[in-house]
Amino acid sequence: MVFPSSPLAWASLVLGPLLGLYTVLFIARIVLTWYPEANGQKLPFSLVVMPTEFLLIPVRKVIPPMGGVDISPIIWVGIITLLREVLIGQQGLLRMLA
Repeated sequence: MVFPSSPLAWASLVLGPLLGLYTVLFIARIVLTWYPEANGQKLPFSLVVMPTEFLLIPVRKVIPPMGGVDISPIIWVGIITLLREVLIGQQGLLRMLA
């Protein structure tokens, strides 16, 4: 296995899986909204709720849930997808600088 030598390559190596993980967590969070009986304080649901809640709270203050529909996880999926493409996509900044 070849390890990257530059800090930008390391950043790309770490950010890719991290942003991918958060995308999956937010998609799971969207699915959890379909099941209101799911308790976010108990396992296994807390594994999805705890790492994402601190990011959802500020978005909910700007765009509150309307009619029982919380779109804040959808907004975060869009933000993370955009960040991933801009930073480590095929024409991403970290890839071009490395």
